[in-house]
Amino acid sequence: MAIFPVNKIRNVCVMGHGGDGKTSLVESLLFTAGITDRQGRIADGNTVCDFDAEEIKRQFSISTSVAPVEFMNCKINLLDTPGFFDFEGEVLSALRVAESGLIVVPGKAGPSVGTEKAWKRVQDRKMPRMFYISKIDEENSDYYTSLHKLQKAFGVSVCPVVVPIFEGNRETVGVVDCIIRKAYKMEGNERVEIPIPENMAERVDQHRAALCENVAELSEELMERYFAGEEFSDDELIAGVRQGVRDMVIAPVFCGSAAVGIGSYALLKGIADYMPSPDEAAVEVCEDEKGELIEIACTPNGSTSALVFKTTTDQYGRFSFFKVMSGTVKQDMALVNKRADANEKMSHIFTVCGKKTTEVPEVGCGDIGAVSKLVTTKTGDTLSMTVRKVQLDGIELPPPCYSQGIAPKVKGTEEKISAGLLKLRDEDPSFDSYFNPETKQHIISGAGDIHLDVLCSKLKNKFGVEVELTAPVVPYREKIRKKVSVEGKHKKQSGGHGQYGHVKMDFEPYAEGDFLFEEKIFGGSVPKNFHPAVEKGIREAMEHGVLAGYPMVGLKAVLTDGSYHDVDSNELSFKMAARLAYKAGIPQASPVILEPICSMKVVVPDSYMGDVIGDLNKRRGRIMGMNPTDDGQQEILAEAPMAELSDYAITLRSMTQGRGSFTSQFERYDEAPVPVQEKIIAESKDRLADNE
Repeated sequence: MAIFPVNKIRNVCVMGHGGDGKTSLVESLLFTAGITDRQGRIADGNTVCDFDAEEIKRQFSISTSVAPVEFMNCKINLLDTPGFFDFEGEVLSALRVAESGLIVVPGKAGPSVGTEKAWKRVQDRKMPRMFYISKIDEENSDYYTSLHKLQKAFGVSVCPVVVPIFEGNRETVGVVDCIIRKAYKMEGNERVEIPIPENMAERVDQHRAALCENVAELSEELMERYFAGEEFSDDELIAGVRQGVRDMVIAPVFCGSAAVGIGSYALLKGIADYMPSPDEAAVEVCEDEKGELIEIACTPNGSTSALVFKTTTDQYGRFSFFKVMSGTVKQDMALVNKRADANEKMSHIFTVCGKKTTEVPEVGCGDIGAVSKLVTTKTGDTLSMTVRKVQLDGIELPPPCYSQGIAPKVKGTEEKISAGLLKLRDEDPSFDSYFNPETKQHIISGAGDIHLDVLCSKLKNKFGVEVELTAPVVPYREKIRKKVSVEGKHKKQSGGHGQYGHVKMDFEPYAEGDFLFEEKIFGGSVPKNFHPAVEKGIREAMEHGVLAGYPMVGLKAVLTDGSYHDVDSNELSFKMAARLAYKAGIPQASPVILEPICSMKVVVPDSYMGDVIGDLNKRRGRIMGMNPTDDGQQEILAEAPMAELSDYAITLRSMTQGRGSFTSQFERYDEAPVPVQEKIIAESKDRLADNE
């Protein structure tokens, strides 16, 4: 592809609910612009954007794909994002490098939860947006009902620019551009102008008048002309709509059928005419090496800086997608990664369309490209010139909220799991994995069950290791509630030197920490050189409680007395004696099981409050407070046992139709209710029996 000036580039994030037709629309736009010579279908697994084996198998998008289109002397970089909420991180990464959003809405169902989320994302980022009502030729599809629902949900800024032409039994034959008042239909792959149907002329004028009214509000001069009855020319209206889109007071609505190409040309023209270019977006602000705030203007004359927003890995290494934020990235250019304090050479740079790569000598300002085999650079890093090292804002990803234990189906392949997950995390930083040494369990955390299922499938297909997921083991604790005095004696004689250790100890609850050891010996009944061995014996014994084998905490151990043998006493003997005292004393000290308690922030729409609070109560949660949020939702502050939250991410999504979200973090340990303790002890006995 040619190098395009920054004002001729459009970076558009294509968003919407899963199944709303985003990938099919991008496929139609590529075909309409002549980028592809045939139009792929999701059912056939041959679309440009859904090329990954997992996407073909599941028939939905999993990661963001870049699809550039040359149209009307513009380069339009379409960022096709997943619609399922488990892959929200991919959407956020694409939004970071886009200047505008295209929200796809199906004509049959109208706006859905995915539409609401997409609108909120562009609102939060103060990003220009437009709508595309898809699948208008499907049975039971109703363009005008969907349009009215959009206007009701998102306000008067939602204005139709293109409307469909129906004939007979609601057969879609073409579209009308309300701004230039021209109608078109498709004859094969060609767009042909036709007269506007007489029964649509009045409606088209009404839509154009609504656009004129919105444009008139942009300035006093336009308002005066509008009230004077002066009609805007087509060019003035196009310029006005473009300004209105930039100022976010107009959200144009397009429509069509991707399957037959109706409306695709009009949408490409709308993106080229109305969407902003990279140099019209807000100026990036960051700190320089001196810690002073500087502005990074999107200009080809500036010092080169590029933001890496996506990483893929294969058997040949890393492939990093970047957007040039200023300057120009050229082949063999040496740039620096400020975060890693490392130099990177841009040896081979490419433009990318789906999985097809084309090597190019340079990527211009505001454009999107890719580079192979960077060593230290990760998603969210900035590459810049040595003379002006900068680190732009990265990509804020939501913390993982759904965790499972992960283990190989075949023992001995644990290292392959770790190595595979490490490479997958390069591609997808929205999940996390770690080994919990206490529970001896490898934990993987993501956005939901589909997210983890995809990761497990990739482990099998890419790295040849099959895994199984299980509920994470809850790290319970044990403690005592009263003071006891006991003794422990270790005596062993087996020829030659024997073993002898004898201690008397007090065990009591300790609130200031996990463990405190003291000695109150008088007369040297236990020599001082054996005191550390006694403490070590208690510490080792505390790793396993007496009720269910969980670690003991909150224990104060006081060595009060004992005896020793001049020949047979040694450190091991006193360590064993201390352990015997522990085993004898702790069961008498009223031991109980503690469970981890998590603090939670649950954000839901007002209408779901009752269901969500009821569910938290069933999970033994405590509501600590409620706060209204700026966007009209409610934030519920609560505490709940960790053991009750393993499936909460899925349940909350189901209860709120995907509108709710939550974060949780460990807060403290509390004594578990008696029925819960009995259940934990029974499960522990079963687990020990299975291991024998």
